[in-house]
Amino acid sequence: MTDLPADRGEKRLGLVVDLDTCVGCHACAVACKSWNDGGVAAPLTDEDPYGASPDGVWFNRVHVFECGEGASGRTVNFPRSCLHCERPACVEVCPTGASFKRAADGIVLVNEDLCIGCKLCSWACPYGAREYDAFEGVMKKCTLCVDRIDNAHLPEAERIPACVAVCPTSARHFGDLGDPSSGVSALVRERGGVDLMAELGYLPTNKYLPPRTRRSASPAAPGPTPVMAKIDEGGVLAWLDRWLSR
Repeated sequence: MTDLPADRGEKRLGLVVDLDTCVGCHACAVACKSWNDGGVAAPLTDEDPYGASPDGVWFNRVHVFECGEGASGRTVNFPRSCLHCERPACVEVCPTGASFKRAADGIVLVNEDLCIGCKLCSWACPYGAREYDAFEGVMKKCTLCVDRIDNAHLPEAERIPACVAVCPTSARHFGDLGDPSSGVSALVRERGGVDLMAELGYLPTNKYLPPRTRRSASPAAPGPTPVMAKIDEGGVLAWLDRWLSR
């Protein structure tokens, strides 16, 4: 099995996803697919894309949930990709060392030359973030667009993941979550950002910002609705934890 880096750097690059402003437009998923189909993880295969049962390799997937009923309900869009865990189970179960964690910045990657397609990493990942490419016979996953963020030939403003660059509502943020003074760390503190399925102990780098409380338009009833109060208490994220654990 594969060991994690013994000397882990202080930098932890990752994403912060705002569930309050995500509108479920799938721009992140499409941009990710487009960029990575020609990047270091290429190709990303599609199977029967216009048929009755389309399938293929997608590093970003967006799920849509309806929470509550009637006027008190709301739609929550939940983007899902690799969380680049501090203690990634996918790396530890890999028998060939194909799955590895970069010591310098904590990004979890796959060396396809070493991957034998055994799928142990996909079974170990509780977040469903691994993708099997049947055409290539290897496992693939989100790379945080390392061929963008490591590319010194790109303007600095463009050295961000493709999903972040295209988000129309700025619901996705990229930065160093190991730096308490970074913009993403400040967002997590200010908005109460959380780890998904924290009880498992994998310490995901990526964080989710919970939906904000929506207040009534009536001055006589300014407080949150019961459904929104439940969301404030972590109801939506707790429900997502249970859904991913099925």
